[in-house]
Amino acid sequence: MATTLIPSDLTEFVMLQGNGVKGLSEMGLKSLPSQYIQPLEEIMINVLPQESIPIIDMSNWDDPKVQDSICDAAEKWGFFQIINHGVPPQVLDNVKDATYRFYGLPPEEKVKYTKENSSTKHVRYGSSFSPEAEKALE
Repeated sequence: MATTLIPSDLTEFVMLQGNGVKGLSEMGLKSLPSQYIQPLEEIMINVLPQESIPIIDMSNWDDPKVQDSICDAAEKWGFFQIINHGVPPQVLDNVKDATYRFYGLPPEEKVKYTKENSSTKHVRYGSSFSPEAEKALE
């Protein structure tokens, strides 16, 4: 059974207070708030059985087939894996570590990096979250 959370400002609740999916998981709720339940008409029912996540080989990056593969994977799957991109494993590990550290910060620390608060235009924390336009929160 779903519960209802009715904050006065959803952006404040989700972004600034950290009550997105991660925040909700840390609240110890017994049921999912109704705002997070996707309407049935929006749920993807087009499941591709026996297929794997698209893997795109960038070793021949200027081949037009690579671009087509990326577009196709993005349209059909929404994500994909890139191989032979030339980025050293240590750099990838450093990016993952920094990401975990950042998202582990309390909301009041992360908000310092929003577009409005960041001290640089090159490093910003943002979201496509738009409560006015969404039927269900993600």
